[in-house]
Amino acid sequence: METMQQPARQTIADWQCDILIAGSGAGGLSAAVTAAHHGLNVLVAERAATCGGATARSGGWAWTPGNAFAKADGVNEPRDDFRSYLKAVIGEQDYDHERIEMFLENVPHMVSFFEQKTPLKFTPGAKICDIYGHLPGAGSGHRSVAATLFYAKSLPKHLLDILPDQYKMTSFWGMGIMAGQDLGHFLNAMKKPQSFLHAAKRFSIHVWDKAVHKRNMQMVNGLALIAKLVQAADEKGVRIEVNTAIKELIEDENGRIVGTYLKTPQGLVRVSAAKGVILATGGYPVNVERRKNFPRSPSGEEHWTLAPPEADGAGLALAESAGGYLDDSGRSPAAWCPVSLVKFKDGSEGAFPHIADRAKPGIIGVLKNGKRFVNEANGYYDYVTGMLNAVPEGEKVESWLIGDKRAVRSYMFGYAKPRPIPLQIYTDYLRCITEADTLDQLAEKCGIDPVGLMNTVAEFNQMAKAGKDIDFGRGDTPFNRSGGDASTGFPNPSLAPLGKDPYYAVKVQVGSFGTFAGIAVDAWSRVLRSDGSVVAGLYAVGLDQKSVFGGNYPCGGTNIGPALTFGYAAARHIAGVTAYEDDGSSFPSADYQGSF
Repeated sequence: METMQQPARQTIADWQCDILIAGSGAGGLSAAVTAAHHGLNVLVAERAATCGGATARSGGWAWTPGNAFAKADGVNEPRDDFRSYLKAVIGEQDYDHERIEMFLENVPHMVSFFEQKTPLKFTPGAKICDIYGHLPGAGSGHRSVAATLFYAKSLPKHLLDILPDQYKMTSFWGMGIMAGQDLGHFLNAMKKPQSFLHAAKRFSIHVWDKAVHKRNMQMVNGLALIAKLVQAADEKGVRIEVNTAIKELIEDENGRIVGTYLKTPQGLVRVSAAKGVILATGGYPVNVERRKNFPRSPSGEEHWTLAPPEADGAGLALAESAGGYLDDSGRSPAAWCPVSLVKFKDGSEGAFPHIADRAKPGIIGVLKNGKRFVNEANGYYDYVTGMLNAVPEGEKVESWLIGDKRAVRSYMFGYAKPRPIPLQIYTDYLRCITEADTLDQLAEKCGIDPVGLMNTVAEFNQMAKAGKDIDFGRGDTPFNRSGGDASTGFPNPSLAPLGKDPYYAVKVQVGSFGTFAGIAVDAWSRVLRSDGSVVAGLYAVGLDQKSVFGGNYPCGGTNIGPALTFGYAAARHIAGVTAYEDDGSSFPSADYQGSF
């Protein structure tokens, strides 16, 4: 890190701004749009060729308790309900009172700000439940929002050029599918005429766009969120520089961060940031050396991540150079997600996140001994935690999802799509999927104990017929049941016997969406030293900061909700504003018809 007393580096230019933001995910762009709205000159430096980071690859849902959509639907939950739920999930030791209060205070205003003052419009999730429905304060819906589907033909070329395509691993031929009604239509395309028409229309438009525009134009999920934030930033005068990385921070004689050096395609640039620097570079999930501190990952290579390659801890290293530190206290260092590996024809591999298939009736998860080890229909975080706890020390942490023909062809099974898409299309992925006519044959192919697997399936089938999982309580909560399928005819939508051969298995390993451990910050997202003092002029948001929920995953949108909210709050703190932007007079919009 450079001090003002040192000779300046040789540079090609000097730039000035009020705030320099490193990274263009949900946290960075939220801060950029908010700061620009309040009159600040904002520069965003994005290391990659396109914006969005891990957010653009995500499902895009944000946990936003107390948002105005809920109130419009007649749901007025007291803030104490949110506190009670978070305390029950997190525990007293890791409950960060000041930061959680900051989150709960700002999150509804954040949603209203973007809905009212920017092009970003939200779809509220009335039926998206909190994961742990048995805990006090848990919500059965109305606490989440996502960006609406966005047809990007209206965007100018200079913005389209800095937006990535829909994430390959979770799209169909480059077309994204949005969780909720959109996904439901695709899964029911062969069952319901209206669903077939919906899916056919969406895919026809996509084929046309690929032919004419050479890219996906129907943006959904995290990509839709990023596209609208980029549009909002552009409209408010934010300067976005891609292929541009922060190389070094600059501090003044008082130790305040006042600028950076940027590595641009043209050369080194010195930037003066009058009001400070915000780090939003995406955490460190791809940093193999730092991953050695993850549980059961001695080499760092035992862990797979869905994050882009730029999420290598650059922001953390910059914070450390200024006196900040990594806070890895809390339940876990990463936002776990079970993944299977997809091998492509060019020899590359990708990690597919098992988000929806685990909860479907007729699919179970087992270990090498053939036994179940977890409630498969709970959150993806819990599935990996279950693996880490159940697999004996010294053994590779892995499990297998097992499904019969009915389940595999009715729902997504990892990367393979349901009927009418032939399984043969996924020949590269089918190398990762094992098929057999009997359970014992399947077990032999996978290296699973055949007796253990057959006994497990026999016991599970009896519980499924009765509608009660006495081993792990699968299907007992609204969250479990919402991920199932009530059309099977069995008592519990989360449970169905495995009976139709052939049987399929896919190996599942430890992965993550990103890191929970991160830079220690205060409630305003200011970077802290180990003695508790503030590094003046330096902030961290998004996955660069330590998770506000103490390394826990209380709900879907655990990463994006806080990223948007703390980016918004940090920018307001830097701008010195206290009055909220929304007055409640025009929200929700006049054409609001209620949540799905």
